[in-house]
Amino acid sequence: MSSPKLECVLGQIDKLPMKLLGIDHIVLRTIDTHALERFYVEVLGCTVERRNETIGLTQLRAGAQLIDLVSVTGKLGQAGGAAPGRGGRNVDHICLRVCDFDVDVVAAHLQAHGVVLGEIGERYGSTGLARSIYLDDPEGNHLELRA
Repeated sequence: MSSPKLECVLGQIDKLPMKLLGIDHIVLRTIDTHALERFYVEVLGCTVERRNETIGLTQLRAGAQLIDLVSVTGKLGQAGGAAPGRGGRNVDHICLRVCDFDVDVVAAHLQAHGVVLGEIGERYGSTGLARSIYLDDPEGNHLELRA
């Protein structure tokens, strides 16, 4: 049974011409597509879904969603302006939903891959309160792994 708060939100959604299901994909412009792909595949467990070398696009599967990597030297990436860097970001952070996890085990795994961890804590997200870990990918994009 839905809570009154949820019913209120669902009632508002029923008035819209569309219903959002969640994040479909996120596009990251990248300087080094291969390094970023290795990070998302080898460290975080994404899989390569498709490649389109003609436009400089690699699509990674992250559960039901995609993370698209676009080379700044490719057709799509050139349209986005300057390359990403520490002084300016293309994305604030990406929150990836993860099955319940042991924070210590995940933290050790990330550190074994040279990942510097950010804040670990309980935060509110689309499914309520849950534990999460902040980290950066090799090009400085902020990530949140959320149980």
